[in-house]
Amino acid sequence: MDGCDCDDNYSDRYTGKNEENMFDSINERPVDDISLEFFYKPHTITLLSVSIIALLYTAFTRNDEISIENNIWAGIGCVVFFFLVISILAFPNGPFTRPHPAVWRVVFGLSVLYLMTLLFILFQNYQTVKSIMYWFYPDLKGFRIATEKEYAVNCSDITLERIWSHMDVFAVGHFLGWTMKAMLVRHYGICWTISVTWEITEVAFAHLLPNFAECWWDALVLDVLLCNGLGIWFGMCICNFFEMRTYKWEGIKNIQSTSGKIRRAVLQFTPANWTNMRWLDPSCTYVRFFAVTELVIFWQITELNTFFLKHIFEVPPGHPLSIGRLGLIGLIVAPTLRQYYVYVTDAHCKRVGTQCWVFGAIMFTEAIICVKFGLNLFARTHIHKIVYWVVTQFVLSIICVSVCVLWAKKHEKILFYQNIQNMVVAKRIRRHLRSRSLENIKFWRSEDLFSSVFNRQSSKTNEKENKIHDD
Repeated sequence: MDGCDCDDNYSDRYTGKNEENMFDSINERPVDDISLEFFYKPHTITLLSVSIIALLYTAFTRNDEISIENNIWAGIGCVVFFFLVISILAFPNGPFTRPHPAVWRVVFGLSVLYLMTLLFILFQNYQTVKSIMYWFYPDLKGFRIATEKEYAVNCSDITLERIWSHMDVFAVGHFLGWTMKAMLVRHYGICWTISVTWEITEVAFAHLLPNFAECWWDALVLDVLLCNGLGIWFGMCICNFFEMRTYKWEGIKNIQSTSGKIRRAVLQFTPANWTNMRWLDPSCTYVRFFAVTELVIFWQITELNTFFLKHIFEVPPGHPLSIGRLGLIGLIVAPTLRQYYVYVTDAHCKRVGTQCWVFGAIMFTEAIICVKFGLNLFARTHIHKIVYWVVTQFVLSIICVSVCVLWAKKHEKILFYQNIQNMVVAKRIRRHLRSRSLENIKFWRSEDLFSSVFNRQSSKTNEKENKIHDD
């Protein structure tokens, strides 16, 4: 009995150690190869000294009699600065270490600040939120959402001039956005699923968001096939480039030439390694199956939040508020998706990463804000369209994910038979070489070698058939 208990305890400790190591790899990943030790040594006292000196200089040199607005701006800026400094000191690295773990700690700190801001907004009324926005950005007072560009106008008029007029900055945004999404997801099937289901989402919510209404050729040809399709293809090409690349990093101090040092410094902003994501393999469980389906639906909610926030609070698409939020969400999604992938695909990882947790809180808080402050808008909702949308999203997501699983099974079967064939060919070659002189082998061409092997094999087969026929 004592021996069994010891084995069980050892197994539990071993499993717990694996789980802890896996969680640390996505939440507090260490730097494997350190090129410049100075940038990876702790400088907490130096950072504190510089921060206090900057605080003293700013507090005693700026004129606080200018206006109360200027004082509030300075106070908010100082709070954000010190919060990000604390983020560098206390928050986890996340799953990435390039260009430096401190960068991703700052990203995590910004995500926490954004979440705190959303929670504060949630407990205000609409007029208070608008007043705060007008205080920060007075130019928003003259903007009304009705002035946005309409796309679903005279759809029967299909000319090259009109199609070209739709290739605006939003088309470039579609392409660049899907390039980034493909680099993050790294799966053709999931990317195309999100792309197609998003067009269905636009149709379902077009009665609430007028800019969702598009002509059929704009939605199918320009959006899905051209902008989204090219973006997915280009992003996957970048993934293939990084996947095939050999990662062998040399320290800057070991490089002699100046151009080599500059090149190594630029490469610091590229990935330290590249992971080929296998969201759906032939042996995946139903838990992973529904987790990927959940990913597709959550992606739709995040995209919907963007348009509903912009519509409810009347913010133009090119405004710093809109651009800043998109940029921040893009930075947050990168470590979030990696942590979610490991949590879904690795059985040793029992906890979701902290950045993924914060992003989930941000997504749902934004959705709650949209519902609270957009009650008048949602009062015009066509319930049957939303029901159809929910059902369609769920069914299409399951179908597309199922197709991806079947494709993975077929691809694995093809690779299996190719490996068997290669093993058979290698065995035949070894047997053939043992029966021939090896003196002139190095002068053979590979084509001659394979033809010799298979000619010999076919002659043996013919001899067997002739022998059977004679008998």
